[in-house]
Amino acid sequence: MSKTYEIAVTEADQGMRLDRFLAERIDGLSRSRVKALIEQGHATRDGEAVTEPAHAVRVGSTYTVSPPPPVPARPEAQAMALDILYEDRDLIVLDKPAGLVVHPAPGNADGTLVNGLLAHAGEELEGIGGEKRPGIVHRLDKDTSGIMVVAKTQVAHQTLSEAFAARDLDREYLALVWGMPSPAKDEIEAAIGRHAADRKRMAVVEPRSRGVEPRSKGHAAGASSGKHAITRYTTEQSWFGGVALLRCKLMTGRTHQIRVHLAHRGHPLVGDPVYLRRTPAASKLLPDDLRESLLAFPRQALHATTLAFKHPVTGAMLTFRSDPPKDMQELLAQLGANPR
Repeated sequence: MSKTYEIAVTEADQGMRLDRFLAERIDGLSRSRVKALIEQGHATRDGEAVTEPAHAVRVGSTYTVSPPPPVPARPEAQAMALDILYEDRDLIVLDKPAGLVVHPAPGNADGTLVNGLLAHAGEELEGIGGEKRPGIVHRLDKDTSGIMVVAKTQVAHQTLSEAFAARDLDREYLALVWGMPSPAKDEIEAAIGRHAADRKRMAVVEPRSRGVEPRSKGHAAGASSGKHAITRYTTEQSWFGGVALLRCKLMTGRTHQIRVHLAHRGHPLVGDPVYLRRTPAASKLLPDDLRESLLAFPRQALHATTLAFKHPVTGAMLTFRSDPPKDMQELLAQLGANPR
């Protein structure tokens, strides 16, 4: 059964917007969720329906919200092997393999991580946004492997989403790139938005705020304005000046951020099908066997190796680490690397 919330209005609340008033007093319901419930007819004032989120609350009135039971999620539950690193009643931390799409979308209607999580978590999901589904807090590209956290409850989803938005967590990636970055350790600050000519790609573009210039030069001409983005990297190892292993730390979370920033610097990821547009000149510096293996790698050589965050309910600090998957390990072994 869904819980019903009854909240009386005090003098301090007089005139407050209804959606804000209810969101501030009901734990686990975001303002956007409360707004939707109001518009859908699930809120009343002294027993009479109120469907306008901007309605000004009145002293002495009692407002009631009755969220409906969560409906079954639209994606179908599909059993699949998942590498679960940690799970409790609030969240799941897993190691996503390369090749697995996170969420159903055109062209990938099923067989996604969400489908697998629906089968794995089953009735444990309490409902997020009115649907009985896992809460995707952040995403990894289809061919990027590594650690992800997924919420099982509305409270966990909201709290974790806020932590990601506020950058109150640590995320590190291992990236194998062409060339030798100079300096070996640096911070790339450059806004990211849609590419002007290819809407499936992202690019370094002018920032949205006027008068604020990103530190990197050479923005994509004609591209739409973008969101502020910062990536910090440290070179772990390099070989022949032609390829390097970087440890990257995300200070923001933009689409394709590491791939775009490093390609913009002239060091695209090995195997990147989107941002590696031609055979890199740096490949000529490598022995033939290494050059051939690197050029044949079928996906971007990027792995989310570390994720650390505060538990959304207990506040305990959780830290997870993952070694690169077999295909990337074999490539690094051929180079003579042993990343941890």
